[in-house]
Amino acid sequence: MNENSQSLSCVMIPVSDRQLLLPNVSIAEVVDLNSTSADTNTPDWLVGFIEWRGLNLPVISYDVANGGNLVMPGANRGRIIVINTIGPKHEQLPFMALVTQGIPSQNHLTEEQIRELEGQPGPADLMQVEVDGEAAWIPNLEYLESLAAEARH
Repeated sequence: MNENSQSLSCVMIPVSDRQLLLPNVSIAEVVDLNSTSADTNTPDWLVGFIEWRGLNLPVISYDVANGGNLVMPGANRGRIIVINTIGPKHEQLPFMALVTQGIPSQNHLTEEQIRELEGQPGPADLMQVEVDGEAAWIPNLEYLESLAAEARH
């Protein structure tokens, strides 16, 4: 690697039919997938709520939020990632959570390792990229945060 090239610490997050790519700083914590609680009258994309550091966080299924089906991970595979919010409602909702299909993996990526791909994004997708030959999606955090804010009302 060139001494002048800058790398960004990123996380690849497995969901049912794709990998999500986020900067490491957007992830507050990865926790075990324990029981989540949800009311019967909740949107399909809302898996439930978890208690985390004294907060009651909405847990979103990225797959359902993106127009797909709910796929719950196996007992030993799934995790919940707690994500720092950045949108205008950050004061009221500083974190949200997504259910994953496995343990996220960390990578240090340079600009040369990532290239944008043409793809048909869903509502929860910002764009599709290729990372060292592997397809990944950058999630639309504003959209996911709007869902998390909706779940809290």
